[in-house]
Amino acid sequence: MTREQFRPDDHPNEQFILSTVVGSYPKPKWLDRVRERYEESDDFDDANWEEATDDASRLITHEHERAGLDAVVDGEMRRNEMVEFFAERIEGYEFNGPVKVWGHNYFDKPSVVEEVAYDDSWLVEEFEFTNDVATKPVKVPITGPYTLASWCFNEVYDDDRALALDLADLVNEEIGKLVEAGARYIQIDEPALATTPDDHAIVGDCLDRIVAGLPEDVRIGLHVCYGDYSRIYPEILEFPIDEFDVELANGDYEQLDVFKEPEFDLDLALGVTDVHVAEVESVEAIEANIEKGLEIVPPERLTVSPDCGVKLLPREVAYGKMANMVEATRKVERKLDDGEIDARALREGATASADD
Repeated sequence: MTREQFRPDDHPNEQFILSTVVGSYPKPKWLDRVRERYEESDDFDDANWEEATDDASRLITHEHERAGLDAVVDGEMRRNEMVEFFAERIEGYEFNGPVKVWGHNYFDKPSVVEEVAYDDSWLVEEFEFTNDVATKPVKVPITGPYTLASWCFNEVYDDDRALALDLADLVNEEIGKLVEAGARYIQIDEPALATTPDDHAIVGDCLDRIVAGLPEDVRIGLHVCYGDYSRIYPEILEFPIDEFDVELANGDYEQLDVFKEPEFDLDLALGVTDVHVAEVESVEAIEANIEKGLEIVPPERLTVSPDCGVKLLPREVAYGKMANMVEATRKVERKLDDGEIDARALREGATASADD
């Protein structure tokens, strides 16, 4: 089973609910100042920038471990925006300047000007560094091909589907190299699906290509945030993934019932802290949120994380959310072990309620 490999050897409870983060994390303020100097000054070279990002990656990886997470990332310290980072590394993309997306926010939206191609690895060095400094398993988030296709200007391909499928082949090649380097937990981020849910079949076809030839012990998660899940459920149950990652805390779990009928047979990665609220939820509140997940899947198929990336939060708030989430998770596990929580009763009660 792909999940059990992430249970710590010294895990204190019989039950194990996997705790992790979605990906991004607030960058240390000094790293933002260093980036400005790197981009604007001739006396700050690539070696200096690499040293700075190494330091930030080490710092945040250890911060995740100090919070007690079972699977960590480096907070994406080397990345800027989730599409730009990959478009800069894929042949066929070019940048022509930022475009306004909402309010006063701008996005350096790339264009595809020739057929996309794989040149050099995007994430292997990032993973190897994080894996070397971490004592916990490392998860690797990758922006998915559908989002990479949808959030750009397509000047070459007949449609976004054709572009997304070509990109899926490149993602498959990159994941193959990550697996060779030792990665066993890969998360595909597809936020664009939330805005165009009728394209779920394209995402499914892309995932078929992404997982082709991967070993069985590689865990593949799919993260989709801030959309109407009823428009892609139950179709997502046919996706070749181990885990479906959803944000529900922000909506006070109003969409939880979507996953009760038909039966949800994947692992569920549930957002149990709200990344849009710059306050640390109490351990008790997070425990209640975790129990919402037990209405859908048994503990051995539940992962908990924040709703989405936490990069826009104050760093002390982001850390507090993680630490309280881990504490709440361990408390729920103990209550399951002691019989204070009956997971089967929660699921059966939820199913009966959905049927009514």
